[in-house]
Amino acid sequence: MKNRIVCLMLLMALPFATIAQSENVSYDEIAPFSEGLAAVRIGNQWGFINENTRLVIDFRDDLVWNQNADTNKSGVLGIRYPQFKNGRCMIQKLKVNDIPFYGFIDTSGEIVIQPEYLNITEFDHKNAIGIYVREAFQGQNEINISVIDYIFTEVVVNTNGEIIWPIHEREHILTAKRRYETPELHSRLIGDDLLIYKTEDNKWETKKLDISI
Repeated sequence: MKNRIVCLMLLMALPFATIAQSENVSYDEIAPFSEGLAAVRIGNQWGFINENTRLVIDFRDDLVWNQNADTNKSGVLGIRYPQFKNGRCMIQKLKVNDIPFYGFIDTSGEIVIQPEYLNITEFDHKNAIGIYVREAFQGQNEINISVIDYIFTEVVVNTNGEIIWPIHEREHILTAKRRYETPELHSRLIGDDLLIYKTEDNKWETKKLDISI
């Protein structure tokens, strides 16, 4: 009788095991693993799988990638596919005049750095460099429309989203949709606390940062 029960249980389990083994997901693209996670693409959406091939971050359309990315460029224009660096992966959101602003999610898929940057690097050196946008309310015009100025500052930001070093203000950045181009970064981190930046005469200088936060 015991043998019959065991056989019956095995027969009942067999179809489910067969189904589970046959549920292979096909992806359009699989990126290399970084920090234990790999981005996988279906259409224009990406998710993340772990090293057991389990989907741990569901598919979404706000992750930053560019099939024709120039990986020699610093910032968003050089990102070929989504990946985590220091526990952060870049996202984008259309905001002012449908211009993309950039922020970051953590490995649970939660937004931890709000999309407030016109361009930003990944967290290659524990910190990142980005062009932060701050709104300055100037009042209302004669037809009661709010007048807002945008102030752009190139900054060093940490993985908590805290601006820990303002590098310099940026000018001549247009936010009109038809004329907009992603502004290039004028600075680069070449170590956890070593910064190089471009001067007004197109020379490069170095700066040791006190960023022990």
